[in-house]
Amino acid sequence: MAAADAVHWRDLDRAALTRAYDNSGAVRDSAALVAGWRSRSAALREGKAGQTLAYGPGPRQALDLYRCGTAGAPCLAFIHGGYWQRNAREDFTCMAEGPLGLGLDVALIGYTLAPEASLTRISEEVGAALRLLRQKIGSSRLVVAGWSAGGHLAALMTTLAADTVDAALAVSGIFDLEPIAGTALNDALRLTDGEVAELSPIRRLAPDGPPVLVIYGGAELPELRRQSEDYHAARRALGLAGDLHVVPGADHFRVLDALIAPDGPIAREGARLAGL
Repeated sequence: MAAADAVHWRDLDRAALTRAYDNSGAVRDSAALVAGWRSRSAALREGKAGQTLAYGPGPRQALDLYRCGTAGAPCLAFIHGGYWQRNAREDFTCMAEGPLGLGLDVALIGYTLAPEASLTRISEEVGAALRLLRQKIGSSRLVVAGWSAGGHLAALMTTLAADTVDAALAVSGIFDLEPIAGTALNDALRLTDGEVAELSPIRRLAPDGPPVLVIYGGAELPELRRQSEDYHAARRALGLAGDLHVVPGADHFRVLDALIAPDGPIAREGARLAGL
């Protein structure tokens, strides 16, 4: 079903709207795919030394930095997904494989999860992590990337940390929080009206913000596709830089295969945004 043919989210009751955003439920083997990422990530950490940098006192307030071996290389900072309440940066170390192979340094950003942290605090933590990373890499080009909830945070950083990042790559992200507030996901998030307004990237478009590349999988849920399409259209209406790419046939999880592989379109686009 094309995104344009989807039932409008405002016409759905809470249960139906929750299903419309249930990425794990829509992909039967999603748990096995995530387990595979964790295993692959553990193997990468065993074979390649990284540096852990704390940006705060909390156990998740840290980032892991991996160097490609080229002095002054640009850096891609990856923010994990999990609807702001699941997963950890260590689960996604394997996402560094493709960018490292293309000559980028890679940072994996951690953050405190909901309900322990509000989305306001999570956003502040990611901003703090990026500022610390900017200090570490100096003048090298910094691309912030993220998947799912991380795609939301990556896009949001082009406003909240616009002086820190040079470009963003948002994969299968959430760009308007209002529908999320009407789902069961909000039991942990407890979004306020103010957070919906202030933390929805589509409502915080900066006229002079950095370019944002929006990517989603062709087999994703209609609401996820619509979110990406609407966000890109809003940016384009303001003349903001950035393209919209679809990974044919990819679901919400397999879309990241295009980042893990050095010849994948997401990895290549990340390198392009980084100036390589």
